[in-house]
Amino acid sequence: MKTWRATAWRLLALLALSFLALQGFWLLRIGTMTVIDPQSTSFERSEAWRLITEKHRLNWSQAWRSYPAISDQLKRAVIASEDAGFTDHSGIEWDAIEKAWTRNQKAEARAATAASRRGPPKIFGGSTITQQLAKNLFLSGERSVLRKAQEALITLMLEAVLDKQRILEIYLNHVEWGEGVFGAQAAAQHHFRTEAARLQSAQAARLAVMLPAPKRFEKQPTSAYLVGRSTTVMARMSAVDLP
Repeated sequence: MKTWRATAWRLLALLALSFLALQGFWLLRIGTMTVIDPQSTSFERSEAWRLITEKHRLNWSQAWRSYPAISDQLKRAVIASEDAGFTDHSGIEWDAIEKAWTRNQKAEARAATAASRRGPPKIFGGSTITQQLAKNLFLSGERSVLRKAQEALITLMLEAVLDKQRILEIYLNHVEWGEGVFGAQAAAQHHFRTEAARLQSAQAARLAVMLPAPKRFEKQPTSAYLVGRSTTVMARMSAVDLP
């Protein structure tokens, strides 16, 4: 019995040390981002592998642009659409997560009824820009409690080490805007044949609205939702304070 307990404690200690080592690794990686632009993210590498294995090609567009070289209109649009409290919160908005969880529970309950034959329920997100960056940089897209917990820890690290301007700069250079289209510069050229620095309000709003489902909206550029939501985002942009 004592031997079993000793073994169990050693395993627990090993797990704890492994967990702390992993957090230290993430923190070190984030620390380098204060001076070094990250070249790729976990999501980008996964997407590149998917394109190669499924489509046997890699059409890829991405080019880093510094914070001043990205249109302020795009920054305002993305904040207005994705995370209105970006400049004020500490990385996680618990109220938004709670509301999203409640909406998802209701959607799943409706989908589970016999009368519902419309496929899987729509999933609502409550993630901030920093949380989205944490997930894209280091984690997989799976939905699990452990993955969300790790995302929260990385989010807090990002907020502790990087300022808001740097977080937004990295996010805008690595977020997906279509199949094989990553970052503001690639999005501006792909969708509007212009530079990231020259994006106008309407163009910026449309790109911001695409973010939750860029591949789908890329195929439906004139959808009623995209047009209507873009108008709403444009109306909110003037009230956005930039970091």
